[in-house]
Amino acid sequence: MKTKQEKLRRSGARIMASLILLLGNLAGIMVLAVFNGTLGFICAMAVPLLGAVGVAKALGEAIPLSFGAIMVLAVGCGVLRGILRYLEQYSNHYIAFRLLAVLRSKIFGALRILCPAKLETKQKGSIIAMITSDIETLEVFYAHTISPICIAGILSAGVVLFVSWVASPWLGLTALGGFVTVGILLPLAFSRRIKEAGVNYRRQFASFNSYFLDSIKGIRDILLHNGGEKREHQVEVRSGILLEETRKMKQEMARASAGTELWVSLFILLTLGAGIFLVLNQSITPGRMIIGVAAVFGSFGPVLAISALPGNLTQTFAAGDRVLDLLKEKPAVTPVLNGVPADSSRLDVEDLSFSYDGVHPILQEISLSVSKGEIVGIVGESGCGKSTLLKLLLRFWEKEKGKILYSGSDIDTINTQSLLEQVTMVSQTTYLFDQTIEENLKIAKPSATREELENACRMASVDEFIKSLPQGYQTRVGAMGENLSAGEKQRIGLARAFLRGSGLILLDEPTSNVDSINEGIILKALKKQKGERGIILVSHRESTMAIADRVYRIKEGKICARH
Repeated sequence: MKTKQEKLRRSGARIMASLILLLGNLAGIMVLAVFNGTLGFICAMAVPLLGAVGVAKALGEAIPLSFGAIMVLAVGCGVLRGILRYLEQYSNHYIAFRLLAVLRSKIFGALRILCPAKLETKQKGSIIAMITSDIETLEVFYAHTISPICIAGILSAGVVLFVSWVASPWLGLTALGGFVTVGILLPLAFSRRIKEAGVNYRRQFASFNSYFLDSIKGIRDILLHNGGEKREHQVEVRSGILLEETRKMKQEMARASAGTELWVSLFILLTLGAGIFLVLNQSITPGRMIIGVAAVFGSFGPVLAISALPGNLTQTFAAGDRVLDLLKEKPAVTPVLNGVPADSSRLDVEDLSFSYDGVHPILQEISLSVSKGEIVGIVGESGCGKSTLLKLLLRFWEKEKGKILYSGSDIDTINTQSLLEQVTMVSQTTYLFDQTIEENLKIAKPSATREELENACRMASVDEFIKSLPQGYQTRVGAMGENLSAGEKQRIGLARAFLRGSGLILLDEPTSNVDSINEGIILKALKKQKGERGIILVSHRESTMAIADRVYRIKEGKICARH
């Protein structure tokens, strides 16, 4: 039995409605695309239909058009069909690509709001798959789904009325039965199996993408630990699983396509048989029968486009469901927009308690304080709640009990933007973008001058190292900072914090990934800066606490000692 997470959280109709609502002011262009598409299909149908009119005229039907006029109209409709088809596709793709840009912007905005609390539990590979392949999949919906559905509905109704008027209501009813069966009943019958296969495929694709990305990012460690062969085997296994899910999905789509073609053939034969029967019973003339049957024969194109949608829609719905989930996901905390400004000159934590799930406590009755000019150490074993405490100080999560006061103001009343300007955290692993060192530093302060950059780097004892590089501050750090050592990256991260100019710096295991020499350099840099700001230094190393003015020891979420 599939878990709730493995199934679509929304119905296909609900996903489609939500995606259509995203059109906004582009709805007018979509209406134009439907109009051009409808006229285009009418022109396409008119070519064989005019041929049937010519045959009917030859059989004696009273057709007010000459054979020459019929030929000119047929050629004109063929040319016009091409022009209208181009306009329809241009409009659809214009809408699609405009909306894809909007969706990417919305997703990035959602990630900014959710980060970092909610994203800690999400695989980065899955998010990358969403931003790339899922968004591209939605292009199919906007460019090749909305218009065909509208066009098929309009043309089917028009053909039924036309055939009923020109030929016979019985032929009209036969056509209606074919349209309903091929355009509605068959897609509904096939969609359940195709949807299941599509959801499984998207899930395996996201899983494989995440695993493969992790393998590439960790290739050096994999090779150093002689795990290449095992990892390669796992990649092959997961690739095989993805290939099998792809095969199942394609197989279901092929069955649906074959079944649809069979039913179209049956209804064409049924229409022809009904027309012959009506002629034999002298209900209609042969000429009118030919016109009616030709109209029905040429009208299954738009309906066939609808019948082929379940194969595409299952991917679209799975992708859309994931994207809509992210866009509608609520952040762990709601930003404070109209709060008081932050003053980080003093921080007081009083009886703070927190649990991620409301059941298992992570922090219990924590109390501590730090003022400008102090370095406060927090030491404890991994998993005791040190990093969680720092996240609560930045309001990444809502505290459950107790108080977090910045110069007397509760953290829940402080403007979020002001808080992030006054308090900066340096994590134990500094992420560097594949840009120059200068560009990486300016993330903290985009308007910073070269003098400010160099001053911040001198504070972090990394200025001399940067200037020793061939291109100095213009040196590219490489993907994920691979051209720099862990200690160099950590010092650049520290320089970012100094450049930011925050009154309080939170350091989460700043020396955990560096050797004793780099640890000494970092701690020396911190000690020089303590007069300018307050610093909370979190570590499991006792040696790191040597520069602290006051140390709090945490064990199992509680402060067990202070010295």
